[in-house]
Amino acid sequence: MYQDKTLVCKDCGQEFVFTAGEQAFYAEKGFQNEPTRCKACRIARKNARQGADGQREMFETTCAQCGKPTRVPFIPRNDRPIYCSECYAAIKAAQY
Repeated sequence: MYQDKTLVCKDCGQEFVFTAGEQAFYAEKGFQNEPTRCKACRIARKNARQGADGQREMFETTCAQCGKPTRVPFIPRNDRPIYCSECYAAIKAAQY
């Protein structure tokens, strides 16, 4: 069903193979888009998002549900509520 495809990395411009197995995995996970970066550039990008000590940069904010301070791995925006891990877990559990 799937066949290996040769793609071009948008970061380094090198060709890389998007294997049939990777395509099947993407389809199984419901991913809509093909990868745009080769494996080396994906790893470099992931490592660049982490600090020198291997940890992601965290941002301080306040939970919209309980009001206690919490830390998140993204820059908080005012257009969406942010929850601490306990409140987030409770909200997710209530949805099921």
